[in-house]
Parts: sequence; C-alpha cells; structure tokens
Amino acid sequence: MIRQDAAMPVSRFCQLTGIPRRTYHRWQAKARAGASAKGPWPAPVVDAVEPVVAKYAADWPAWGHRKIWGLMRADGYHTSMSTVERAMRRRGLLQPVDYQGERREHAKARKAAFADEPTGPHQVWQLDFSEYETTTGGIWRLAGCCDYYSKYEYGWHIAPTCTGADAIASVRAAIAEAEQLAGGMPLIEQLTDPATGKVRRIKLVTDNGGAFKGHAFAAFIATRPELIHIRTRRKAPARTACANARSGR
Repeated sequence: MIRQDAAMPVSRFCQLTGIPRRTYHRWQAKARAGASAKGPWPAPVVDAVEPVVAKYAADWPAWGHRKIWGLMRADGYHTSMSTVERAMRRRGLLQPVDYQGERREHAKARKAAFADEPTGPHQVWQLDFSEYETTTGGIWRLAGCCDYYSKYEYGWHIAPTCTGADAIASVRAAIAEAEQLAGGMPLIEQLTDPATGKVRRIKLVTDNGGAFKGHAFAAFIATRPELIHIRTRRKAPARTACANARSGR
C-alpha cells in the first residue's frame, strides 16, 4: 500500500487524502479479504440485454443509444433507455456527443465544396441508395455513384442491405470503372496536377444515412487520398448536392 511504503501513520495518511479514518479501515478490511473496495455491482438486467443491444448497434452503427432503444422497443424488447446506454457503454459503442461541432464542420465543408460550379468530371460525385421492390415482396438496395458534371452513372452495387460495407463496395466499383474508362490510368494520377503534383480530391457527397455516418465508411474514406466526404444538410433531404451546386452554396 502507498501508506505502508511511505512509512506513514494512518492518521497522517487520512488527513492528507481527505478520507475518514473509519472509511479507510473499512476499505482496508475489504482489500485484505480479497474483495473490491467499491463495485462492480451486479447488473443482471444489463447482462441479459447486452447481446441484443450489441446486435442492434452493429446493424445501425451510426445511431446512438436513444434510437437503438426505440428500435428495440418497437420490436418488443421492454427495457429502459439507461439500460441500453449502459450496455453500449460496456462495449464502447456509444457515439460522441459533440453533434453541434460536427454539424458546424460539415457546414464549412459544404460551403467550400460548392463555392464554385463544377467545371469538369471527377470534381463532384454523388452517392445514394435506392430501393427496388420485386413482385414477390423482396426489396433490393441499389447503391451507385454519379458524376455531377457529366451525369455519368458508375454502375450499381446491388444487395439486400444498405450498410457501410455496401456503400464502400459502391465507391470501389465507381473508382474501378473510372480507371477503366481512362485506359487503366489510376484515379489518383488522373487527379494529380502534373505541374505542381497536387491532388485535386473528388468531393463525394452523400446524405446523413447510417451507412455514411458509420465508422467503417469514414475509415475507408481516410484511406483514399482521391476522395473527400461531404454530407448534405441535416434534416433537409430535399436540399441535395445538385441544388447546392446550382445555387453556389
């Protein structure tokens, strides 16, 4: 113990640390008995619901504990919001709380992206999901990138889900097709200024869907020097990148 290593009497140690002497002796007795001085306390309710919460959080990685709680409640899981929060906190699944700061940063990025009208291809790409319902009742999600200037569609990634992995697959397909159309020239070379060597990154514009706000998509964009990700204004789906670009915003 710290007190014993310093050869300090109990009264002096309690005075320096501000701990009542009775509390010190109680903690000391618990430590000698092999018990923890404080917690962890049993939480059977959180233990029971933690695997379910982890599954929902994995399916919707961009959502916080309130929305996860709402989804579970709609599916018949009757638990409290605080229980869902504690379960997500155990596994490190809680989202950062600086939402206002995040929105301000994206607003700056949008303003910089559409200050000037795009004058050529590979300047602004738009990425979104569409749904296609079959006659048998199945629903397929189609993810595709479109070049804003040329209006060229770089193919589609088709899957029954609309997760971050699907969004990444769509962007990979667009990059591969852009390189194929350029005779095999890597996209990074197409965007590099031969005089200065500076890379003019493509502005990849999406909405605020969970697939685009998740950690997987952000990590992918960070590995691509050709791209910069910009999300449209929150709670305004009608104001797409096209409208922003036309208005010069």
